[in-house]
Amino acid sequence: MLKRLFSFKGRIGRLEYFLTALFTGVITLPITYAEEEAPPFLIMLILIPIIWINVAQGAKRCHDLGINGFWQLIPCFPFVLIFRKGEDKDNQYGSTLQLNLPKETTKVEHVQWIKCAIAILLYLAFLLWVRSWWGLIIVPFIFDIYITKKIPWSFWKKSKNPAVRSVMSWVDAIVFALVAVYFVNIYIFQNYQIPSSSLEKSLLVGDFLYVSKMSYGPRVPNTPLSMPLAQHTLPVFNTKSYIEWPQWKYKRVPGFGKVKLNDIVVFNFPAGDTVAVNYQQTTDFYTLAYGEGQRIYSKQIEMDSLTRSQQRAIYDLYYAAGRKQILNNPRTYGEVLWRPVDRRENYVKRCVGLPGDTLQIVDGQVMIDGKAIENPENLQFNYFVQTTGPYIPEDMLRELGISKDDTMLIEDSGWEGGLLDMGLDNRNAQGKLNPVYHLPLTKKMYDTLLGNKKLISKIVMEPEEYAGQMYPLNLYTKWNRNNYGPIWIPAKGATITLTEDNLPIYERCIVAYEGNKLEVKPDGIYINGEKTNEYTFKMDYYWMMGDNRHNSADSRYWGFVPEDHVVGKPIVVWLSLDKDRGWFDGKIRWNRLFKWVD
Repeated sequence: MLKRLFSFKGRIGRLEYFLTALFTGVITLPITYAEEEAPPFLIMLILIPIIWINVAQGAKRCHDLGINGFWQLIPCFPFVLIFRKGEDKDNQYGSTLQLNLPKETTKVEHVQWIKCAIAILLYLAFLLWVRSWWGLIIVPFIFDIYITKKIPWSFWKKSKNPAVRSVMSWVDAIVFALVAVYFVNIYIFQNYQIPSSSLEKSLLVGDFLYVSKMSYGPRVPNTPLSMPLAQHTLPVFNTKSYIEWPQWKYKRVPGFGKVKLNDIVVFNFPAGDTVAVNYQQTTDFYTLAYGEGQRIYSKQIEMDSLTRSQQRAIYDLYYAAGRKQILNNPRTYGEVLWRPVDRRENYVKRCVGLPGDTLQIVDGQVMIDGKAIENPENLQFNYFVQTTGPYIPEDMLRELGISKDDTMLIEDSGWEGGLLDMGLDNRNAQGKLNPVYHLPLTKKMYDTLLGNKKLISKIVMEPEEYAGQMYPLNLYTKWNRNNYGPIWIPAKGATITLTEDNLPIYERCIVAYEGNKLEVKPDGIYINGEKTNEYTFKMDYYWMMGDNRHNSADSRYWGFVPEDHVVGKPIVVWLSLDKDRGWFDGKIRWNRLFKWVD
């Protein structure tokens, strides 16, 4: 049964013809949805053998009725072929023996065909979801696994050498596991570990998360040929974990929803396209380049006295000089690498601004379209805390939930001038300044410490000069961490008028994220060679910030997060380890295991 599918000779019964029609229909149905996106030659590559099989099986079914195969070309005649019983005697087209296969064989083949149909149906449903029609190339191989079995997929099982069978069984299991992990990581969820304190206390350093790709819809990978469980570098070997070709364009398949205000989101670091390897954990390439350029041209420039075009020339000079310095000194800065979107570092922050919103920060409060948004329950800022003389007990810091990495005791005399300027001037009997700590505090922690009058004398918020340059790095704005904007967040399809004041804000979106060529000439702005003062955005953008506001490298420093950088939404903490404690001293934070992420 179901043999010689491509042959026009002989005869078949109703069941075989029906199974053939069902099978080819399952394959053909999703192809009708693929016509607009799939390459025409790929569609034909799949359709030609399907049509051939249908016509060949239809001809043999006509033979069973004792008629010529051309009868099947009559409209609706295939329904006759399904329901009409064939001749019970031999005819000119073949013997009835062709229709009477052993029952055992027929049963086995029925099961295999059912398994094959289910497997192909599920696979085609997956292709419909991801809209990746190149996957149709795999269908013949699935068919071979279940039906034709021309390719010796399990050749090693027939080996007489037990060592070969043992080794290959392990290889088979490992390959299957890697493939399964690859697809799970891309389309369903992946693990993520919190590396920094930017989201304390919402998420803690040492939290291990399940990040749902389904929440916002998984991305089809830019670099499909990669090693599972490795982001961009293979451990030990210290080489790229991916093959750079092919690289697919951005495409996101349907998910459960979109990014919402106050969602905690995992995303690829927007400024991580270019990386100076020796600085990749501390400073992004662009901040580094501007900083090195300003160091080279160290003469102070009064920006208030310059026009916007003059300011742009100065910043371009800084960047060019810094970039040249980095590229010419690989021993100091490390190799400079370029990474595709999906191979950039993963960051996790809270979304505080959506596409189309106008965001402003006033005295630390985020405002959207002029209205204050709800702050996270455990919002934190950095403070300098001076005691009355004694040191803050370690147990007290632990009880407050302040890690050792976030605790800094200032004992260097070089800090004294700055501390005095902040009003932290309490001294002991010997004339030495009382101990001063640099700590991140929530409002509750602030009130707790300040209420302890025997131990704490003064608490002062960290001054703004401790922060670095705000985004955009090539625009003089006087914005800082606590007072920033207003800034409009780009939305897909929205058109803006470009000016000297806003071009630096949106230039990176236009060039780096949406792949345009932008030039500023004496007579105006040129995009892709055409003079214009308008631009229509192709993607949605988001504004991301940490709950630990003064310990967070976020959108205030590197700008908007494009939609193609969004990875997923953290769902649950499945493990949490406190690196400040030992295994027998509360290292495992049992109260955070399987805690839902808010």
